[in-house]
Amino acid sequence: MKRNVGSADRSIRLLAAAIIIILYFSNIITGTIGNITLTLAIILMLTSFAGFCPFYALLGVNTCEVKKAR
Repeated sequence: MKRNVGSADRSIRLLAAAIIIILYFSNIITGTIGNITLTLAIILMLTSFAGFCPFYALLGVNTCEVKKAR
């Protein structure tokens, strides 16, 4: 798997996942919506740690920094 998630994107994903998890365990987000958003948070965390997003691959998006040849 070639990385397609840049460092800024990874930080945003982790922050969003942390907020969702806090809201879920604070019982602010509950029920079916809570379960769906918690699943989304887990997916965001996994794609952030892996540095690869399958959805980005389908769309041809790449937020990684471009390495310049010297």
